[in-house]
Amino acid sequence: MDPLLTLASVIITAAALVTLGYAGLCWISPFKRCQRCAGTGHATTRVLRRPRACRRCDRGMRLRTGRSVFNFFHRLRAEATR
Repeated sequence: MDPLLTLASVIITAAALVTLGYAGLCWISPFKRCQRCAGTGHATTRVLRRPRACRRCDRGMRLRTGRSVFNFFHRLRAEATR
């Protein structure tokens, strides 16, 4: 076999496995911990270090990027088929 063909097939297979793994993760666990507040739902201010509600998340969990993309296309398809 050609070494370049083998290398290309290994790279394509690895990329497909990573993509399918992330899609499965988004399907099973659509939410992740917010990185800004470390999943607490509260972030501290810079000056006084007072805890306040985190602006990025709701209750410490955020929707994964892959799941939000899936939701967008799902809504787009649902509106198109109405």
